[in-house]
Amino acid sequence: MMSVVDWSRAQFALTAMYHWLFVPLTIGLALVVAVMETIYYRTRQERWKGITKFWMTLFGINFAIGVATGIILEFEFGTNWSNYSWFVGDIFGAPLAIEGIFAFFLEATFVAVMFFGWNRVSRGFHLASTWLVALGVSLSALWILVANAWMQNPVGMQFDPEQMRNVMDNFCEVAFNAVAMNKFFHAVASGWTLAGVFVIGVSCWMLWRKSNIEAARDSLKVGAWVGFAGIIFTMWTGDGSAVQVAKVQPMKLAAMEGLYDGKVGQELVGFGILNTDKRPGDDLEAIHCEISIPYGLSILANHDPNTFVPGINDLINGIALTPEGDTVRTVSYAERIALGRDARQALRDYDTARRAGDSTAMSAADARIRDNFKYFGYAYLDKPEDAVPPVALTFYAFRVMVVLGGYLLLLCILAIFACKWKTSWLEKPWLHWVGIISIPVVWICSQAGWIVAEVGRQPWVIQDLMPTNAAISDVTSGSVQFTFWMFAVLFTALLIAEISIMLRYIGKASKSDIEATHSSTLKNKSHDRIRNVPSLLVAPDSRARRGARVPALRSGRTIDALLQHDPPAPPDDGQLARPQMGTDVHHPGGVRRRLFRLVSPILLHQFRRRLLAVDGHSHQLRHPGRQLRIPSQARQHLRHPHLRHLPPYQRFRRLRAARRGSRHDVLRRLV
Repeated sequence: MMSVVDWSRAQFALTAMYHWLFVPLTIGLALVVAVMETIYYRTRQERWKGITKFWMTLFGINFAIGVATGIILEFEFGTNWSNYSWFVGDIFGAPLAIEGIFAFFLEATFVAVMFFGWNRVSRGFHLASTWLVALGVSLSALWILVANAWMQNPVGMQFDPEQMRNVMDNFCEVAFNAVAMNKFFHAVASGWTLAGVFVIGVSCWMLWRKSNIEAARDSLKVGAWVGFAGIIFTMWTGDGSAVQVAKVQPMKLAAMEGLYDGKVGQELVGFGILNTDKRPGDDLEAIHCEISIPYGLSILANHDPNTFVPGINDLINGIALTPEGDTVRTVSYAERIALGRDARQALRDYDTARRAGDSTAMSAADARIRDNFKYFGYAYLDKPEDAVPPVALTFYAFRVMVVLGGYLLLLCILAIFACKWKTSWLEKPWLHWVGIISIPVVWICSQAGWIVAEVGRQPWVIQDLMPTNAAISDVTSGSVQFTFWMFAVLFTALLIAEISIMLRYIGKASKSDIEATHSSTLKNKSHDRIRNVPSLLVAPDSRARRGARVPALRSGRTIDALLQHDPPAPPDDGQLARPQMGTDVHHPGGVRRRLFRLVSPILLHQFRRRLLAVDGHSHQLRHPGRQLRIPSQARQHLRHPHLRHLPPYQRFRRLRAARRGSRHDVLRRLV
C-alpha cells in the first residue's frame, strides 16, 4: 500500500521525467539551429536558410511542449510539497524567479523574431536573435539547476528560528555553488549530445529514403560535430560531478557502485550483477560475477589512486581510513539522528521561550540549534538504514548511462569519419539504421543520468536537512493518486502529439525540397508572378541614343516556367539582348561594381541605399514588402561592351526609357 509520500514522489518523478524528455532537445537544437544559421549568414547560400528553417520548426514543436510540462512541475512545489516550500522558499524561489523573469522572457522575446523575422529584419539581427534564444534556453537551465544543486548541497543560507525557515545570506554562494556549475555544464553538454544524435538520426532517415540527400548530408555533418563536442564535454563535466558527489553526497557514490565496505585504492565495478538481497550490516556478497578496474573508484572520486572511498556500512558506522590504513572515527548515522532530534527539540524550546518572552532561554536554544542544525533532517529518520537510497536502481542506471555514453561517442566519431573521409558509407543502409536506432538510445542515456542524480540522493529533499516524509503537504492519498493518473494521461497525450507532429512534418518535408526557402513567394498574390524586366542593353544606333522605348518581356510567367527554358545565347553586336528573370545569380566577385555601372551617377546614391543585399550566390534586391531577384542569365549581358562606352547622360536616358517600357520594371521600384 503506497502512502501519500510515495504517491507524491511518484507524481513529481513522472512530471520531471516527462519534462526532461523535452528539455535537452530544446537546449541542443537551439545550438544546432544557431550554428546552421551562422553558416547561412557567412556563406550567403540560400540552401542553408531552408535547412535552418527545417530544424527550427522541429525546435519550435519541442519548445512548446517543454514549456507546458515545466509550468506544471513548478506548481507541484506548492500543491504537493508545501512544507518544503515554506522551509526553503526564500532560497529556492529566487533562482526560479530569475529564470522566469530574465531567461524565459529572453527566450519568449527573441523566439518570435527567430520564427517570424525572416525577411522582416536584417540577417545580422535575425542571427543575433537566434543566438539569444539559444543563450536564453541555457540560462533557463542554469537557474533551474542552481535551485536543484542547492537542494543537494545547501550553502549560502542560515536558519532563522524566529520564522522557522531558512533565509539566504549569500546569493553568490547559492548561484556559484560548485555542484551547480558542474550540473549546469553537464546538463547543457548532454543536451548538445542528444540534439546532435537526433539530427544524425533524422538525417540518416532522409538518406535511407533518398530524399534531400545534400541537405541530409550537411545536417548530418553539423549534428555529428555538435554531438561529438557535447559527449566529450559531458564526460569531462561528469568527472567533475563525481568528485563533487564524493565530497557532499558520499552515500550516493556508494550506491552508484553498490559498495558496502570501502577501502584505500578502491576498484571500480566495470561489470557485475547486484545482489538485491544484500542489506547494510549483513555478510552477503554485494555483487556477483564482478569485473573491476583496479583503483578506478579512488581515481574517479578523488583523482588519487591511494585514497579511501567509504562504503554504505562505513558511512552508517562513521568509519574512515587514512592512506596508511589507520581507522578514523566520524559521526555515525545513529549519532546524527540523536543530534538532529536535539536540534528539533531546541527549536521547540525556542518557540516556547519566545512566547514566554524569555530572552535568555531563547539565546540558549538558538545556540543549540546552530550547533546541530546541519543534522536537522536526521531527526525525521527512524533508523540509520533509512538514509540509504535505492541501491539497485542507482547502480544499474549509472551503468546504463556510462555504457550508452560510450556508444554515443563511437557513433559521433563514426558519423564524422563517414562525412569527412568515407562519404560512400553515407549510402549504406547499415549506417542509416544505426543512426535511426540511436535516437531512442540517447534518450535512455539521458533519463538514466537523471535517475542517478535524483534517486541517488534519496531520502533527502534537502541533503541532511529535510527528508521527503517531512516535506509533503497535508493532502490525502486519494487526491494525489487522481492527479498522478491525470498527469500521466495528459503528459502521454502531449508526448504522442509531439512525436506524431514531428513525424508528420519530417515525412512531409522529406517529400519536398527543404533547401527551398520560398523567399520568392510573397503575401500579395500579384507578387507570385515574375515581374516584367525590360532590356537595358540596346544596340548603339540612333534610335536607342534618342531614348527609344525598349520592348519588355511578356508578363505572367512563373519561376518554374522560366527555368524550363535554356539560357539565351550571348547577343551579337547590333542585336537586342533581353535578360530574363530567374531565381539565382551565380557570378564571381565584383557583382556590386557591375550593377553600379548600370545606373548613372545621378541615381547612384538611391541605388546604393536600396540595394540591401548582394552576395556571391543569391543577389537579392530587397525593398520593403517586396523581394526580387537579379536574372541568372544576365551574367553574360552585364559584361556587354555597349555598357562601358556610353557617357553617363546617355546611360541615364536609356534607364529612363527602360522605366517607361514597363510599370513592373525593377529599376522603377528602385528609383
